Amino acid sequence: MKKEMKQIERKQNRVPVFIFVALLVIVLVVVLILAVRKGDVSVSGADAAQMEGTETAGEEKWQEGIVSYNGSQYRYNTAIKTYLFLGVDKPGPVKPAEDGISGGQSDAMFLLVRDDAAKKLSIIAIHRNTMTAVDVYDSEGNFVRQEEHQICLQHGYGDGMRTSCLRSVDAVSRLFYNLPVNGYLSLRMDGVPALNDAVGGVTVEVLEDLKDESRGVDLKKGETVTLTGEEAYVYLRARDTDEFDSASGRLLRQQQYLTAFLTQAKSAASEAAVQMLSEEISDYMVTNIDFVELVTETQGYTYDVSGMYRVPGEVSMGPVYEEYHVDDTALYEMILDIFYEPVDG
Repeated sequence: MKKEMKQIERKQNRVPVFIFVALLVIVLVVVLILAVRKGDVSVSGADAAQMEGTETAGEEKWQEGIVSYNGSQYRYNTAIKTYLFLGVDKPGPVKPAEDGISGGQSDAMFLLVRDDAAKKLSIIAIHRNTMTAVDVYDSEGNFVRQEEHQICLQHGYGDGMRTSCLRSVDAVSRLFYNLPVNGYLSLRMDGVPALNDAVGGVTVEVLEDLKDESRGVDLKKGETVTLTGEEAYVYLRARDTDEFDSASGRLLRQQQYLTAFLTQAKSAASEAAVQMLSEEISDYMVTNIDFVELVTETQGYTYDVSGMYRVPGEVSMGPVYEEYHVDDTALYEMILDIFYEPVDG
């Protein structure tokens, strides 16, 4: 077992190869347009049953009665639905993992929060190095025990497809005090350029120098650039692993890009763009989200920068790797702010 744990943890020395935006974009672009062709992305019977179990667990913790905190009372907002988006460090199309510990790390993890009462969307960024309870399996797929590890490792313990996604959903739900999670979407790296170019590129003020000679990319801090597909790939992927907590700097670039992307998508998205996306990235995606239903139900919802959150905490150096330790009090208060409503009187 120790050998298997070392195998999966050793992969953290590599430069992470994916970005959260590819995950959020595929849903958020589609949400902006009603003219969507229905594809094979509906919730399967098995997934629906397992997701229902997760949701029920959340209801028992979060949707029962009144929560009292610091002299105030709160009630769970039952108009909310939450979706997990994963960026997986595997190149090429999706395929089953070679064994039970090679599913690939989720170097990007974001929750899309849909509030049907307020008609708005919020996004919560989860640091890849967040230390939390992870379900550990052996190479044969047998459950071993639960241990505290970086949350990005949970996806690796699985098939790299549906099972890995569902286990990641469980880990995130536990981190958020068993909060219900209603669906998931994972995407591999090679769909990023198409996503960016489908909206005509995304304009940003570059936050740090980034260079990748193999892709012909050389971005300078402070310059305003409309990113091409290759530039977007580097802008959202690159980090200096010799620099302490470089993952947090990359996360800041990802959040900046997403806000700019949404603005650009509103003016540039089209039925043709969605058609291209569905054709070009379907081989790189695993999801149980019904896009048609999501589009229909969230048409006209609002999103702005105030709706971008990050799980609160701080980074420290662990025995071997960097660790992001959550501020439990601040996380609890953030959950109350996003997922709960004050009770009058």
